[in-house]
Amino acid sequence: MRQRKIKDIDNKLAAYGAFTVPIPAANKGKWQEIFGNHNPIYLEIGCGKGQFITEMAKKYPDRNFVAIEGHQSVVLRAFEKADADQIANVRFVLEYVKDIREFFADGELAGVYLNFSDPWPKDRHAKRRLTYGKRLQQYRQIICAGGSICFKTDNEGLFTFTLEQIEEENLEILEMSRDLHASEFAAENITTEYEDKFAKTGKNINYVKIRA
Repeated sequence: MRQRKIKDIDNKLAAYGAFTVPIPAANKGKWQEIFGNHNPIYLEIGCGKGQFITEMAKKYPDRNFVAIEGHQSVVLRAFEKADADQIANVRFVLEYVKDIREFFADGELAGVYLNFSDPWPKDRHAKRRLTYGKRLQQYRQIICAGGSICFKTDNEGLFTFTLEQIEEENLEILEMSRDLHASEFAAENITTEYEDKFAKTGKNINYVKIRA
């Protein structure tokens, strides 16, 4: 989806510098120092306007959250949410990710969230999908024992692809639903902006949680 250009975006983002980690690779293995505590750290790749990550941070103040988003115009809205609620346990990285291991050390995270990721529908772009098998293994490397990877999507093709990748990589499924909002997992679910929009149309949301 094409994002609306925001005037003076750089200065507007700079105003929320307290929430930003400008050089994430420099903090590899040292993310607890950024938060000033030893609470577990969870990562969302592609946070959009930040509804999911900010609501999670408010719900779980004893956890720390890092959100990665490359679209400046949408992440500005995430900053505004975090600032309005004075959320202290969330930080943002304004970049696109090729190899997440450049930013985090082995076992540094407690979990990874992938919400409504770009499906990259063309077969030749399969390796760009965030649930491609090699990427799933990269996430596992930076997640500690007992951690997990959670994935949600409205895209049936991407979900089928993801399940195939999980099987090929011999990963263990902990939870799964083809209709998350009508499932036993709905009560604990925190929605995204896209998810709310899809739900209003009656579109089912696919969900899977795997052991890292």
